[in-house]
Amino acid sequence: MPQIPFHYIDLRTFSYETEDEKRVNSALQTFLPEDFPLTRTESSGHHGDRIIVFSTRVESADAIRHVLVQLARLPSFETLQSELDERVTENTELFLRLDKQAAFGGMIRRGEGITLRAKVEAYPAKKSAAVENADEALTQAASLLAADNSD
Repeated sequence: MPQIPFHYIDLRTFSYETEDEKRVNSALQTFLPEDFPLTRTESSGHHGDRIIVFSTRVESADAIRHVLVQLARLPSFETLQSELDERVTENTELFLRLDKQAAFGGMIRRGEGITLRAKVEAYPAKKSAAVENADEALTQAASLLAADNSD
C-alpha cells in the first residue's frame, strides 16, 4: 500500500467494573501493532462504579496499515465496503463499531464494545472523495492480507 489516505485512526473501549481490565486492554490490542501504547483514563459511572477508558490514536502509515489489514479480516468485509457511503460522514470521518468480546478471542467482528473513528484524507474535503479513498485503502489492505495468507 504505497500511500495511506488516512490522517489517523482512533480506537476506544471501556472497561466496566465487572470486566477484567487486562482482558479489555488485550481486546483493543487485537487491532494494533505489537506493544502499541494505549491511554488509560479512570472515570466513574452514574452510580459511582469504576470505568476505565482505553484509547489510542494511530497516526503512522505502518500502524494505520496494520489496523486496516486487521479490518480486512472481518467476515463481513465486503458488506463494510458496500456501506462506506453510510459510514463516512460529511466531515470525512469513518465510523465503525467492533465486537470487544470477539476481539479478546483474537477474532475481528463487527459488534459492540470498541469504537473506531478514522479521519479519511480527501482533497477536496468532500464525502464522495473520502468514500472513494477509504474504499481504495480497504481494498489494498485486503490484498495485503491475501498476500500474507498465501505465504
